[in-house]
Amino acid sequence: MKLKTLLLVAVATIMFTVDADAQRLPRPVRNVEIQTLDGDKARLPWWGEKNLMIFYVDPDVPKQNHDFITSIEESKRLDGPEIRGFGIINLKDTGFPSEIVRQIADARTAKNGATILCDPDHWLSSAWRLGDCNDCFVIMLINKEGQLVYIHKGEMSKEEQQKFIEAGDKLTGKN
Repeated sequence: MKLKTLLLVAVATIMFTVDADAQRLPRPVRNVEIQTLDGDKARLPWWGEKNLMIFYVDPDVPKQNHDFITSIEESKRLDGPEIRGFGIINLKDTGFPSEIVRQIADARTAKNGATILCDPDHWLSSAWRLGDCNDCFVIMLINKEGQLVYIHKGEMSKEEQQKFIEAGDKLTGKN
């Protein structure tokens, strides 16, 4: 019985340590293969060329952080030649049919020129060890060197919005 308890404690400790390491920032991540809105294979655009602002979105909660994201877009706060932003739809965690989500995203890109890709099976979240992204609007910043320097999952407080702006300013050279 003691051996079983010790083994359980050891496994729990290892899992906690691995999870803690996965959340430590900055940390290296790699370019992954995902899909275009048409279902074709694609790699993340501008990888290694630009700093990246990525919105990894569960379509079940598309309005999470809507006001903040809109203010960032309208103010062009994180615009510049050094950074590019795009969205990735987390298709695995939504209850909506993938084809419907892709059609809606395609209509949006036609309207505003945004770059939107799809992750049909947690390819990105698994490769980058993001953990559970269900019902989350995940905001990430990746530098040109391929390091995840900022991540937030879910609704952002004013304090967290400021942290994001500061991290983004470092990537755009505004601070």
